[in-house]
Amino acid sequence: MIKRIFETFGQILSYVFPLKTPILLRAVGTHLYTGFVKRRFASFGKCSLIGYPISDVTGASFIHVGERTEIATGVLLSAWPGKIVKSPVLRIGNNCHIGKNSQISAALYIEIGDNLLTGPNVLITDNAHGLSERDLLEIPPSERPLSSKGRITLGKNVWLGANVCILPGVNIGDCVTIAAGSVVTHNIPSYSIAAGVPAHVIKTL
Repeated sequence: MIKRIFETFGQILSYVFPLKTPILLRAVGTHLYTGFVKRRFASFGKCSLIGYPISDVTGASFIHVGERTEIATGVLLSAWPGKIVKSPVLRIGNNCHIGKNSQISAALYIEIGDNLLTGPNVLITDNAHGLSERDLLEIPPSERPLSSKGRITLGKNVWLGANVCILPGVNIGDCVTIAAGSVVTHNIPSYSIAAGVPAHVIKTL
């Protein structure tokens, strides 16, 4: 009954306001939310935005966001001080766009160059819940200590398709395209197109 009332109310409003009204309201919410949270970051560049609602931000004081960068709705940004190192670093460059429902998790060091573009549901993480050791397998995954196989760096002008996973210890060069659904476990050189599980270079330009 309540749902029908709200739907009817929405239908009435549709005769009064233009179709773009919800988009404008969402834009207002995004600017309000950005103003509310940005002072909590280690640095937050001019004209950058965090979409509302964001999934969550953990360890914002260890996260740097460049200028004119857009972080879409549903994104999870995490920095985990004291889990592997005392002061982890998550640094996102200028003119980047992080797609909806993506996750970036740093317990060691992640640096993302300028002009990154990602599709939705991208995972970039330098850590995992424990190593593949017999003793650790007896512990519930959520209770295992975080471990890392190394830092992650992404060069400038990188494009990550939807559902791409970037795993610990990976360096991606400049001007790289990673095809949708790929899992990147090894370094990818500059000016390359990579695809697959695990991802491998299919073309060098």
